[in-house]
Amino acid sequence: PVRASDLPLFLEADMKASPDMRRVRFTLFDRLKIVPVEMVLGTRYLLVISAAFFLLSGLSRSGYSFHWEAGLVSVLNLVMAYLAGTLIGPALLPWLPGRSFSLKGAAAGLLAFLALFFGKLAGDHFLQIMAWLLMIPALSSFLTMNFTGASTYTSLSGVKKEMRIAVPIQVSAAAVGLVLWISGLFF
Repeated sequence: PVRASDLPLFLEADMKASPDMRRVRFTLFDRLKIVPVEMVLGTRYLLVISAAFFLLSGLSRSGYSFHWEAGLVSVLNLVMAYLAGTLIGPALLPWLPGRSFSLKGAAAGLLAFLALFFGKLAGDHFLQIMAWLLMIPALSSFLTMNFTGASTYTSLSGVKKEMRIAVPIQVSAAAVGLVLWISGLFF
């Protein structure tokens, strides 16, 4: 049997496992149990990156002028990307498109971006909107990939292959998004 809770039935059945005892499950509850660990481990990075975005949001053509609202919107967008990658992605894992965790995380990030966009929080300028469209799914995708080691249907070779493909794309999207976001501050 796969689960320890099936051991008494297994022993009563003369050590014969039923097909149900052999089935591996990765339920919503199982996925949500590992969310707090990922959230705690990533919080310090979120705080540092949020502080940097908050401070950088004061850049403009006229120099530097501290803008609370722009800084808070940037922090909110980063928090949404973080939640998309550490909570929404794992929770909706079976229903998000694709097989790879990176693609599922990007889809969760896209959902977060759409919520921000329709809530008028993705920026005032086309460059800022495009920046968040690139950064939020990239960050969410990267964070969701952390759950591959906790899932029941990934292999080490599959994870390595996915990372070789996904990480350069995530880094590139985040870097281009960052350049667009900073450029958008000057318009």
